[in-house]
Amino acid sequence: MGFNIAVAGKGGTGKTTVTGLMLRHLVGLNRGRVLAVDADANMNLNEVLGLGVHQTIGQIREGLGTVPQGMTKDAYINYRTQECLIEGEGFDLIAMGRPEGAGCYCYANTLCKKYVDEMADNYRYVVLDNEAGMEHLSRRTTHNMDVMFAVTDSSVRGIQAAGRIRDLVAELKLSIGKMALIINRVPDGELQDATKTEIERLGLELAGVVPNDPNIYQFDLEGKATFLLPEDSPAVKTVAEILEQYLDGEESAA
Repeated sequence: MGFNIAVAGKGGTGKTTVTGLMLRHLVGLNRGRVLAVDADANMNLNEVLGLGVHQTIGQIREGLGTVPQGMTKDAYINYRTQECLIEGEGFDLIAMGRPEGAGCYCYANTLCKKYVDEMADNYRYVVLDNEAGMEHLSRRTTHNMDVMFAVTDSSVRGIQAAGRIRDLVAELKLSIGKMALIINRVPDGELQDATKTEIERLGLELAGVVPNDPNIYQFDLEGKATFLLPEDSPAVKTVAEILEQYLDGEESAA
């Protein structure tokens, strides 16, 4: 049984960058292969990881009118889904993407969830980068997770958004072992009193605080994959430390 991690949160808070740094740490542990899932229709996890995407799950529907003779529709969908898998060093990536033209994301979301459910046991770790906001919770994309991290900035509104995510998880009775808060891009890594007070008021579990990292800004400016940040970058070290708190003991339990 692998260890499943979901990352959710408010848009524009560096959620996907944090996801990429988690993947970097998990790959570096050398405990087994890692599956990265970009479940955001506006995909960019591949850019953080430095990979190109040749095909997404959202594009599969477009080819269902040309199922090869002698192959069932389900078998063809499975074959096409496998084609969407992108191999990296120590990890695989699959991207949900979006359907061509106008249309609902529900079909792509269903296929993505089905693939993750079926393939999760083939990986030591699965890391799911969700779309910003809360709709993915209602679609139950984020389900059967050992831990879910809500990434936000240090604003009181950001903390309140994380609280709403926590409440919706409980309301929908999603199978999530633990939920914790990661506050990202914090100047000097120090929270203001108003932020601390709001976290305490809402009863949120604080996993950690990621300091504002100038290396990330520079990498983004130059179009470099933040997956390749220097080992001594503040964000790299902090995300690794946060993750280790929640991986503690899972190696012997797996």
